Amino acid sequence: MISVNNVSLQFGKRVLFDDVNLTFSPGNCYGIIGANGSGKSTFLKILAGDLETTKGGVSVTPGQRLSVLKQDQFAFDEFTVLMTVIMGHKELYKVMKAKDEIYAKPDFSDADGLRASELEAQFAEMNGWNADAEAAKLLSDLGIGGDLQQQQMKQLEGSQKVRVLLAQALFGNPDILILDEPTNSLDIDTCVWLEEFLINFENTAIVVSHDRHFLDKVCTHVCDIDFGKIRIYSGNYSFWIEASQLAMRQRSESNKKIEEKRKELQEFIARFSANASKAKQATSRKKILEKLTLDEIRPSSRKYPFINFKPEREAGNDVLHVENLAKALDGQLMFKDFSLHVNKNDKIAFVGPNDLAKTTFFQILAGELKADSGSFKWGVSTSQAYYPKDNTKYFDVDLDIVDWLRQYSVEKDENFVRGFLGRMLFTGEESLKSVRVLSGGEKVRCMFARMMLTNANVLIFDEPTNHLDLEAITALNRGMESFPGAILFSSHDHQLIQTAANRIIELTPAGCIDKIGMSYDEYLEDARIREQRQHLYGNLIGK
Repeated sequence: MISVNNVSLQFGKRVLFDDVNLTFSPGNCYGIIGANGSGKSTFLKILAGDLETTKGGVSVTPGQRLSVLKQDQFAFDEFTVLMTVIMGHKELYKVMKAKDEIYAKPDFSDADGLRASELEAQFAEMNGWNADAEAAKLLSDLGIGGDLQQQQMKQLEGSQKVRVLLAQALFGNPDILILDEPTNSLDIDTCVWLEEFLINFENTAIVVSHDRHFLDKVCTHVCDIDFGKIRIYSGNYSFWIEASQLAMRQRSESNKKIEEKRKELQEFIARFSANASKAKQATSRKKILEKLTLDEIRPSSRKYPFINFKPEREAGNDVLHVENLAKALDGQLMFKDFSLHVNKNDKIAFVGPNDLAKTTFFQILAGELKADSGSFKWGVSTSQAYYPKDNTKYFDVDLDIVDWLRQYSVEKDENFVRGFLGRMLFTGEESLKSVRVLSGGEKVRCMFARMMLTNANVLIFDEPTNHLDLEAITALNRGMESFPGAILFSSHDHQLIQTAANRIIELTPAGCIDKIGMSYDEYLEDARIREQRQHLYGNLIGK
């Protein structure tokens, strides 16, 4: 168990947290949520003991081991992959090093023998004899095979290092597990594996994530950072957000009868409990929900941008025709013989492990790259708006936000431009900031405003949820669902794909899988598709 006792944190005059008291108990998974800048990662550093508080402190049950997902990909470059994982259990690694040093002595004494015996006992007590096998199994489950496990960390790619550091955090069944954005750089299969791991994890887990589906799958509680306070609520993210919105509506309707409020809450909890009964955590979660009252939920201070793409005119039936398209980058084949016909109501999610292939395809459609062979043709009635994964070049100008957006608007009136910025939560003096100093999330919201101004009937998004907080992701999700035109997009956000897409395409150099009218969950669960995917990737490995 880990407890937070009267913790306050202040930077200068800014109070981030004030007088926080919380207890995180075994058997539960806590999702830390809050707007960008609210202090989620900072709070995890306090829990991990990596950051001093202004007041109060954190206590861990004596004898319990705390494990944290490291963020520095270069910290273990000189160690092998397997040893990096084992180093996640600091005490075990310390004993292993001490053993090796004693046995390496040229003048091994009787005292050394006694000390070695003590270390061997500690090593056995920590299950050290199975450490290599456990570490290897974790790595294999996370997609780091046997050939890579004996290499040094510096020989791995960035995405592989992330998986190794995740294995390091999970190694040795820690009593308290702290994970900051653990799904970053993971493909869908590995994400599913991690979800199952955390669902079955019997100790205490505390996670920060912008993946709503992930939070819904693994969390038994939500830990909300808001109003300078931190409060724990029962249920997963979807339950928390619906309950907080319900609380806001009810408290704004002060003349509503108490009985009606109570009835609405009871119906809401009953509906959620029925859904929760399908989950592996059903028994404990249902008991929690049955005890829940509205007084436990506070209305949130979160602000949601208003993302609404309105096409100037409707596109015809033929939106896009792609024929035998092929492209290689630096000798690596992205795709070949790729053909595609897009209809006006298609909302296509491009999925799969090769993000570069998806980006390359979108860049070709946007005119930023040329295909090696093949062709594509947009319908005569179409107009396109493109969101690139890397938006750096758009902000390499000395302009404030108003003038930056004005350059993309036919209507130059400042009030008109400010209206679009207001939808993206830029108000007052905020609109006069230089675009060079904007955060990643602010730049994304500016790019959405730019797209909204085009009134295009075809939207192309390449990883649009990167850098966004949960509120902006939710707003984008709603905007994409309600858009009446065609959308082509890539994303690692499971819920966005599940709710916004009506067609799934997985693009590989060995061919593609194209499923119309199938949800993302159905796509992932379909046995025939899994066989097809294994065949395609098997062909790639064979080559």
